[in-house]
Amino acid sequence: MEKDLSNYRKSYEKGELLLDNVPDNPIELFRNWFVEVESNFDVEEPNAMTVSSIGLDGYPKSRVVLLKKYTHEGFIFYTNYNSEKGKAIAENPHVCLSFFWHSAERQIIIKGKAEKIAENLSDGYFESRPRGSQLGALVSNQSEVVKNREELESKLKDLELEYEGKEIERPKHWGGYIIKPVELEFWQGRPNRLHDRIRYKLQEDFDWKIERLAP
Repeated sequence: MEKDLSNYRKSYEKGELLLDNVPDNPIELFRNWFVEVESNFDVEEPNAMTVSSIGLDGYPKSRVVLLKKYTHEGFIFYTNYNSEKGKAIAENPHVCLSFFWHSAERQIIIKGKAEKIAENLSDGYFESRPRGSQLGALVSNQSEVVKNREELESKLKDLELEYEGKEIERPKHWGGYIIKPVELEFWQGRPNRLHDRIRYKLQEDFDWKIERLAP
């Protein structure tokens, strides 16, 4: 079975990205782009991002998660520390994040190092989650093989009864990571495939070196 996709074509014409008008700090540009995409483009989950890590088997693996916070230090998301991605990060904390906002013809690629955030911060976020999501963190041994879906649903019902009228504490194996960036690349689609690519690289003095890359 095969399908020829060579005739898929699109001309990117919605914006430009020039060295003359980018800020010195890439987090500021990230914030500007995020706000613009959130406000002006039809993107259902602008905080959806791909996290790529090197697995214990030596292969890279990517999956989509939701960005929950960004600060001048980096980008925060939450997961099960015992999951496949959690084990991969524990072995090799160097990861890559990517955002692709199709309707804005923009993407951002971020290289960085993952670190667990403070437990009290993970506690605070866990408390803010809907009760069903809290229970879901207890139900799922993420990335482990399960017999069937009924097994998960049965466990959820048991936990609903067990915790009825009780506060649900964050399990210690669940919490947040912050990705502290060392490189960010901003990509703006342009006509004739001459896309704009601006890269920020963190220097030893913690300043950012800004360069234009060939498309």
